[in-house]
Amino acid sequence: MYGEYPTKDIGWASQINPGPYSQRMAEPILTIRPGNPDFLDLPWETSLKEWDLDHRVDLPKGISRHEVQFYQYPEGLFVVKELPTAPARNDYEILRRLQSRTVSAVTPVGLVVNRHQDRGAEQSAALITAWAEFTFSYRELIAGAGFAGNRTRMLDAFAELLVELHLAGCYWGDCSLSNVLYRWDAGTIETIMVDAETSTLRDDGNMSDGRRLEDIEIMKVNVAGGMADIAAESKKPIDEADLFLGEEIADVYYRLWDELKGDEVIPANEQYRVQERIRRVNRLGFDVDEVDVIPVDGGSNLRLHLRVGGKTFHSNRLRELTGIDALENQARQILSDLYHFQATEDIRTPTLKNVSSIKWRMSQFEPVMERIRETEGISDPLQAYCDVLHHRYVVSAEQGRDVETEEAFEDWLAKGRPGYPEEWTPPEV
Repeated sequence: MYGEYPTKDIGWASQINPGPYSQRMAEPILTIRPGNPDFLDLPWETSLKEWDLDHRVDLPKGISRHEVQFYQYPEGLFVVKELPTAPARNDYEILRRLQSRTVSAVTPVGLVVNRHQDRGAEQSAALITAWAEFTFSYRELIAGAGFAGNRTRMLDAFAELLVELHLAGCYWGDCSLSNVLYRWDAGTIETIMVDAETSTLRDDGNMSDGRRLEDIEIMKVNVAGGMADIAAESKKPIDEADLFLGEEIADVYYRLWDELKGDEVIPANEQYRVQERIRRVNRLGFDVDEVDVIPVDGGSNLRLHLRVGGKTFHSNRLRELTGIDALENQARQILSDLYHFQATEDIRTPTLKNVSSIKWRMSQFEPVMERIRETEGISDPLQAYCDVLHHRYVVSAEQGRDVETEEAFEDWLAKGRPGYPEEWTPPEV
């Protein structure tokens, strides 16, 4: 975890002109994490609804019960959410703790309290988070012409996020479509938790089945309500709303949870199946922290019980080998490119494998990434690199030969940069 700047009492209540509104104000206190702006330029003595600032950025956002605004600084883009003190504190603390457990959630940057004498007032506190790059809301996804093809990807990613949170011992309490951000991750969609106001997090990482199932039921109700709202806004009858989307998310969740957490009994003389089980979990993107192998049936069989970690297996592996940071499925695809390159290399020892990984990055990855960064209109270079790899596979299959990445890149440009999210373009920031 990072350290934090000392909390700052900015004392605005004594600086503003006296009046009815100022009489209700306290002295705002800011707690800001290092490496970020101090946010002292923001008029915390007034409600966000009254702010009219030049560095505010208008971006699409989901439905929120609170006022949410975006502000651009040299250090990056930040999100400010106004809400009462107790939920703001909980939101900040839960997001901090989730970050230490590498769970997919927005990054908390700061907390502002004491903005109003009534701590239950909406304008009494504010949460500041970093804008998650290249993300978009569910409403942007569903409004696109290509949503039908992305529906399955979206619900899979939604279920994976719930599993990831529950594995970390986090009860969400308000899981809904609007409390999630989405981002393209190679051929899939990544989901990011946004709102932790109602969440709890167990230190031991264990959650009861009752709490998990309660979270799932809340999700189903909230998702159905969100789909009904979208249908109403589109002036569609309620029976045309995608009301069973939450039920399908729950079905995917149950199957994934059983694969990750369900015990498996194997014959004692087939211990190779222990590694098979670990590889199945890794293919889903999850790390395995420990495996309990317990003799049963008088020792003739073994029960396998896995302790599953975060959904970071491939991203961790890619970082270890090459130093490249990527999303989980981006990392999976980039690793395939690395392994394809290493198939022609002499990597009989760990040292030669490390040398080969560096050679791949310098001779294959970086030249193409440089070309991508120089290409106008590309907002997410790493995702574009994965698009190029996918295009290389398609062209190679069509031509019946191995196409080099540089050749595939030129063809990718000539054909209009086809990729996974062909029907959707992220908003400009």
